[in-house]
Amino acid sequence: SMRTPTVMIVGLVLCPCGLLLTLTGTLTPNWRQVSLILDQPSDLILEQGIWDLCSERQSSHDRHCGQADELGYFKEVPVQVARGLMPTSLVLTLLGLVVATLGVRCWQEEPRHLVAGVAGLVLLVSGLLSLVPVSWYTHELGALPAPSGATLAVGYSLVVSYLGSCLEILGGLALTLSFHHCCKKC
Repeated sequence: SMRTPTVMIVGLVLCPCGLLLTLTGTLTPNWRQVSLILDQPSDLILEQGIWDLCSERQSSHDRHCGQADELGYFKEVPVQVARGLMPTSLVLTLLGLVVATLGVRCWQEEPRHLVAGVAGLVLLVSGLLSLVPVSWYTHELGALPAPSGATLAVGYSLVVSYLGSCLEILGGLALTLSFHHCCKKC
């Protein structure tokens, strides 16, 4: 029986890792950190995600989520776009991985290069779909509503989502190289 081509193995390793990272970034409420807020304790940090707002006191680790959105943060377009595109990307990644698994075979002699290639395209698109809101949010990070004078920083959810998107794009590209094999056969 034929060995599984390297590009397929690379795709099937990178994309699930990407999915896990993007899922974490989507669900965790730390796209942006707001600290050193005027008239607030100096150890208070606000964490803002696309679904939730949390506040934490560094000294006591006293943490509260579900904070009121008084400044209209959730109404901002980059946040709304992320709320739409991140889950869409996750669903598309799952779909792409199912197709990739069918293409790479576990139960056939030959891998199905065309199917693996199509899966690669789906995964590539899903990676781009999460990269767009992550990049846009990062670009607008300083412009999104925040208490005046506060210090703003990139949160880990944003970093993790960015890495996940990149892994999905790389894994998707690797799988699309399977198309090369289809062309050779003709």
